[in-house]
Amino acid sequence: MAFQTVFKRYELKYLLTEQQKQRILQAMAPYMELDEYGRTTIRNIYFDTDTYRLVRHSIEKPAYKEKLRIRSYTQAEPGSTVFVELKKKYRHVVYKRRISLPEEEAMEWVLGEQHCPKDTQIAEEVDYFLEYYENLRPTVFLSYEREAYFTKEPSDFRVTFDDTILCRREDLSLESEVYGTPLLPESTVLMEIKCSGGIPMWMTHALSKERLYKTSFSKYGTAYQTMIFPTLTQEVSRHA
Repeated sequence: MAFQTVFKRYELKYLLTEQQKQRILQAMAPYMELDEYGRTTIRNIYFDTDTYRLVRHSIEKPAYKEKLRIRSYTQAEPGSTVFVELKKKYRHVVYKRRISLPEEEAMEWVLGEQHCPKDTQIAEEVDYFLEYYENLRPTVFLSYEREAYFTKEPSDFRVTFDDTILCRREDLSLESEVYGTPLLPESTVLMEIKCSGGIPMWMTHALSKERLYKTSFSKYGTAYQTMIFPTLTQEVSRHA
């Protein structure tokens, strides 16, 4: 199966109630349809330095930021296909590069235990990232339930709804079960609009009608601020 490996687009985020989601779905119905996978559970492992350099830089809202994760769309096994994803954002534009590998090979590569078995430009970019930041390690497991919708017209316009966003600092394996600390209040949904150009007029009207305004929400950043940083502060206090 061929997978898209390069993305360049805007990603606009909105926090919705479940009721608002249903009304947005009604507005979308004539123009969009659910993708072939339906509702899926996405699992991610984020990598960072011992000092959480990447996420700390990200939450400062710089003009340029980047992160590295391994993602699976099912509960993985050693031979399952997963994605090593290098994601960068520069002045509101998101650039994502990804390479598909068996889960075991992906983890060994990112942890520096072996070279990437694929000789590609994307592999070289990830290698540079790994060398630049040195000794990256898995820091969080982050999962969520996703529904993804695609436009019926020839366009890259896409809308996703994420809920049950869970995060944890232990059992950092894509082969594990889904559990963790919720990052959103109950019945709250994260909607993302992904597009390379403008938003269709019908969606603009729907957002205006629901009084929805884009927000800044990073799943990993929120996990750091609400779960990781408070724990680090407690650990420092205990050793002071």
